[in-house]
Amino acid sequence: MTSPVPSRLGAAVRAVARSRLWRTVLVLALLLAGLGGWWLSAGGPPGGPRGEARFATGVPSGVYDRYGQMLQEHVSRAMPGLRLALDGSEGSVDNLERVARGQDDFAIATADAVADYSGPNKGRLRAIARLYDDYLQLIVPADSPVGRVADLKGKRVGVGLGQSGVNLVTKRLLTAAGLDPDHDIKPQNIGIMDSATMLRDGRLDAFFWSGGLPTSALTDLSSHMAIKVVPLSDLSEALHKAEGGGTDAYRAATMPKGTYPDAVPSDAVATVAVPNLLITRADVDQDLVEGMTKAVIDSRDQIGSKVHAAQLVDLRTAVYTDPLPLHTGASRYYQSVKP
Repeated sequence: MTSPVPSRLGAAVRAVARSRLWRTVLVLALLLAGLGGWWLSAGGPPGGPRGEARFATGVPSGVYDRYGQMLQEHVSRAMPGLRLALDGSEGSVDNLERVARGQDDFAIATADAVADYSGPNKGRLRAIARLYDDYLQLIVPADSPVGRVADLKGKRVGVGLGQSGVNLVTKRLLTAAGLDPDHDIKPQNIGIMDSATMLRDGRLDAFFWSGGLPTSALTDLSSHMAIKVVPLSDLSEALHKAEGGGTDAYRAATMPKGTYPDAVPSDAVATVAVPNLLITRADVDQDLVEGMTKAVIDSRDQIGSKVHAAQLVDLRTAVYTDPLPLHTGASRYYQSVKP
């Protein structure tokens, strides 16, 4: 006759083994769930862009700076495995140099600055998208006798930081107006914030700015003092001759009525515009560039609600990036959404 004790003992051992197995399975399940949550928060889906990319923007309170901040917010959601770090700069020329030498992966630059750039690694530069146009703006006090660029002779004029697109086009505008940029005016190499402050304090007679509409620093200035926006359209054709005809970047344009509500004239102002390009290098990862291209197009409405110039980013015109060819990653994105 078989004793019941070994049978009961075996059943108990099996019960304990089963309970330990289930505890082990439960612990593993919880551990995997935790790791899965960490993976989602830290890296997002496998195969997406990961790590850090650097983006050169521009001067504080400029449209480049604000656009970069808003794009950074969108990228953090659209590509959670990627950290987009922003670097301030003097502007377009500085941005081109930073990208060409590998200090930054992405930047914004005006088409005229791109065409003019002759530094090392120029052949590595590529475009991602045509963004929006910068409008050339000459700002003076409302009671100033200055009514055209030629009237600036002998005056203290803010001409932009040395490595900015503002400085580049200002020299061309002055030359087109028959003025020597270095001798016929008293040039001040300062950015938009210092220019606005010095004009307001009476330490500057005028300053040039090239930016999207409206520029917050000018909106703020016009609310503190009466300013005038001087028309520049008479120089649009002469710009090509002053530059040598090497680029078709400039076009006659009109600043809409009410761009700066407290400025004069109250009507629209005829001026000159130049396109902005989002740039990168040929060696930047194709998947990263494709993702960045998608982010730029997808974020238009979100960014445009706060940075009005961004409302003009358009899928149909984004591919026109002359004088730079498109990066292969950008081309891949545009092909994927082609009707």
